[in-house]
Amino acid sequence: MARAPLLATALVAALAAPASRAASALPALNIDRAAITVSGLSSGGFMANQLGIAYSATFRGVGVFAAGPYMCAGHSHYTACMYNAGISSSRLATMQADIDRWSGSSIDAKSNIAAQKVFLFVGNGDTTVGPNPVLALQSQYQANGVPAANLQLVRRDGTAHVFPTDFAGTGNNACNSASSPYIANCGYDGAKAALSMFYGTLNPRNDAPPAARYLEFDQSAFTSNPGMAATGWVYVPADCAAGTSCRLHVALHGCQQNQATIGDRFLVNTGYTRWADTNRIVVLFPQTRVDSTSRSTAASGSLPNPNGCWDWVGWYGGSFAQRSGTQVAAIKAMVDRLASGGSGGGGSTLPAPTGVAASGATASSMVIAWGAVTGASGYNVYRNGGKANSAPVAGTSFTDTGLAPGTTYAWTVTAVDAGGAESAPSAPASGTTTGSAAVCFTASNYAHTTAGRATQRLGLAYANGSNQAMGLWNVFVTTTLKQTGANHYVIGSCP
Repeated sequence: MARAPLLATALVAALAAPASRAASALPALNIDRAAITVSGLSSGGFMANQLGIAYSATFRGVGVFAAGPYMCAGHSHYTACMYNAGISSSRLATMQADIDRWSGSSIDAKSNIAAQKVFLFVGNGDTTVGPNPVLALQSQYQANGVPAANLQLVRRDGTAHVFPTDFAGTGNNACNSASSPYIANCGYDGAKAALSMFYGTLNPRNDAPPAARYLEFDQSAFTSNPGMAATGWVYVPADCAAGTSCRLHVALHGCQQNQATIGDRFLVNTGYTRWADTNRIVVLFPQTRVDSTSRSTAASGSLPNPNGCWDWVGWYGGSFAQRSGTQVAAIKAMVDRLASGGSGGGGSTLPAPTGVAASGATASSMVIAWGAVTGASGYNVYRNGGKANSAPVAGTSFTDTGLAPGTTYAWTVTAVDAGGAESAPSAPASGTTTGSAAVCFTASNYAHTTAGRATQRLGLAYANGSNQAMGLWNVFVTTTLKQTGANHYVIGSCP
C-alpha cells in the first residue's frame, strides 16, 4: 500500500529508506526522574502495565489503552484476556498473588503502585480486547491501593480497538473500525488525556512538530531479543536537546503498529509529539518486529508472533512481566540511558566506563572488569539490560553468578557518583559460559507430567522446580520446558 507523506520530507525519507543511514546512539538527556511515565495500546497497553508494575519505582504514571490486567496471560490462554472476556475475582486473586510474592524481589516493591497516576481507556465498540478486561485492570489497580483521584477510566461509544485522536491523520482508519493502522479521529485526544493525567495542565500543542526532532536510534545496544527491531525512535524537543530539564514518556505501539508495518503513523498520528514539543516531554517509541518462530508461552501453548506484538504472553521466557523480562529490561535500559545526562534530572555527569570485558567463564559465572572512572564512588553492572549487582560495586570488577551453562550474555557498566546518580552505560561486552546449553523438551502438558517434568493440579499443569503455570493439563496444549537444574524446569526455549 502506498504511504502518503505524514511529515516533512526529512522524516519521510528516513523512514522510507532506513538502510541508507546509520541509526544514532540514544542520547543522554537531562530528565526529571520523578516525571517518567508510560502508555500503550493493546499489547503495548499490556506492556505499559508490566513496566509500571515491574518498575513501579521508576514509572510514576501508567496509561493503558485497551488492555487487561498484569499476568493475565501468565495463567490463562491469551484469548481469556481478550474478546471482552469476563475476568473473575478468583483469576484476579491469582494474578495478585504474583504481585505479592514478587514484590521487592522480581519486581519493585508493590507499595509504589499506590502512588502512580493511572489512565485507562477503552471503546465500548472494542471487540478485540473490550471493556471487561479493562474493568478487571481497574480492579487490579484499586486492589493495589491506587486512589480514585489518581485512577481514571474513560469509555467511549462508537469507538473500536483504536488509538483515539481528535484530528484526521493521513492514512488512518475510521473510529468504529478495528483496522490498520488502528489510529482514528474519534473526536477525543487520547494522548492529551493521558499526558494531562500524568503532568497536569499542558501548554497548547504544536500541530506541526519539527521533523528534525525525531531521532532513529540503535535498539540493538540494549537487546538482542528476536521480537524487538534493530532500531527505535525518540522525539526530543529542542529545549530538551539543549539541556533543559524535561519529562520522559514511553509510548508503546500495539500489534501491527510498528514502524516496519505502518511507517511513521504511530509516531506522528497519535498526537504524542504534538503535546511533547511544547511541554518539555521527550517521547520514546521502542519498536517491535515480526517473529515468525513458534515459541512456548506461559499459558497459551506454542505460538509465533507474526504481528509484532509486545510480549505479554511469555514468548521470550517465564519472567516476561518481571524486571528481568527481556523486553521489560530492554525498555528500562533505554529509559536509564535517556535519563543519564545532566544533574537536573538526577543523572550523573560522570563519563561511561570504558574497557569493559568479560573473562573467566565457568558454567555458571563470568568476571566483568572495566577501567576506573575518576570521581566514581561505585559501579553498577547490567546483564542483558537487567541490574546484576545488589549494591554498587566498589572496585573495577564483578563476578556475575547464577548464569546458565553454554549461554551468551551481554554486560554494560555504569559509574555511580556520590549522590547515587549513574552515568550513561558503557559499550556492551559479551561472553559465553562454559558447558552445554540447557536442554529443552517440547511436548504436550500431559506428556510432561508423565515424564516427570511437571505436575498437575485442578486440571492445570505446573513446571517442576519453578512451579510456572503451563496451561491446561491435556494432550492438546504444547509447552517447551527448559531444564536449568536437577528437576528444575522453566518455560522457555533453548538456549
